Amino acid sequence: FVFTSNVDGQFQKAGFNEDKIHECHGSIHHLQCTQPCCDQIWSAKDLHIEVNEETLTATTPLPKCPYCGSVARPNILLFGDMRWVSGRAAVQHDEQDDWVAELTDSPLIIECGAGTHVPSVRYFSQQMIRRTRATLIRINPREAEVPANHVSIALPALEAIEQINEARSRAGAS
Repeated sequence: FVFTSNVDGQFQKAGFNEDKIHECHGSIHHLQCTQPCCDQIWSAKDLHIEVNEETLTATTPLPKCPYCGSVARPNILLFGDMRWVSGRAAVQHDEQDDWVAELTDSPLIIECGAGTHVPSVRYFSQQMIRRTRATLIRINPREAEVPANHVSIALPALEAIEQINEARSRAGAS
């Protein structure tokens, strides 16, 4: 299962199962009303906004809410955002909770690049450690500190994962 504060849909693009991803801050691939007039969220799949590079302004019309006609916005939780429609993230949260409830072994959490400035992922990892007795591998070049009996790797994520894969290959693991 993937828990992410990223909003860019990269886990889906990488082939992860959509039903096994919790995007706690929403997704740029979904829209909502700016008002919001309702709790509806819809796909931004076919949305393409042309931007004037000199003025940094949209040259095509901004998307509209299909329910009230107001301007639409990405379904992303912004700082201090009281208008974020959280329904999609809530469903993902419930799916994640169901997955956790079905665990029979303590999971391994591999946390990549989660810092302390926006600590959503770190809070999740700490909660999972307490709830499931998970083992945490924290990969972060600057903020890799972990609780006792967990693993800290102070490297960029790609470099750390490549080294882990190399070590597994040398050990004969698959």
